[in-house]
Amino acid sequence: MKNKIIWITGASSGIGEALTYQMNKLGAKLIISSRSTESLYAVKANCKGSPLDIHVLPLDLEKTGTLPEIAAEALKIYGRIDLIIHSGGVSQRSLAMETDIKVAQRIMDINFWGSVALTQALLPSMIANKSGHIVVISSLVGKFGTRLRSAYSASKHALHGYFDSLRTELDPAIRITIVCPGFIRTNVTLNALTADGSRQNTMDDAQANGMPAEECAVQIIKAVMAGKQEVYIGGKEKYGVLLKRFVPGLFSKIIRNAKVT
Repeated sequence: MKNKIIWITGASSGIGEALTYQMNKLGAKLIISSRSTESLYAVKANCKGSPLDIHVLPLDLEKTGTLPEIAAEALKIYGRIDLIIHSGGVSQRSLAMETDIKVAQRIMDINFWGSVALTQALLPSMIANKSGHIVVISSLVGKFGTRLRSAYSASKHALHGYFDSLRTELDPAIRITIVCPGFIRTNVTLNALTADGSRQNTMDDAQANGMPAEECAVQIIKAVMAGKQEVYIGGKEKYGVLLKRFVPGLFSKIIRNAKVT
């Protein structure tokens, strides 16, 4: 990763912040993005080395119309992007039938369309350079669904469909890695949207007892460096992918009653 140009969205907290620190330790040149300019500069201040190697570039993934211009700005900073990590997003804690359709659409805009818009804006440069790596932070619920996550799960499933398809269309020199974390100890549940679009503002027990974000970041980087197409990260919850695939009837019974908060 030394001297690689890496753009990380969602870098002001959670997995994105942890990835920023780990990539900084490995000597990467970073562009870090999220909605909060103040938080991004706080993250930058925690990094080592030259401040010229970390550039703050605020963006709002929900405003997809602005993203091509921001991507163009990102490309001007160092002249290229070697690796983009789509870590920005928002979760959900509400029943499907109670969730306002506008809230579901907002989740899809942030988690899916934002990543797609940035990717499409960067691809011409990667294709011209015949190199690049796209890392998509999905979720285990991108592989199966649970209660209280209908729109969130749908947005993550959509990422798999899009980026798996995109992989088949690109030169193999441009790699795509889809990362599926389980319960990771971050503030994602505090910021999760409820049925009316307001924040949950409480921490789920499962999240509080999950894998530290720093450990998750290390595992993500190992998967990226190994060129893996897909990786599952977390505790015992990651075995849900296997249960769903090989014994779907049993999995349905288990997940219906599983504690998911």
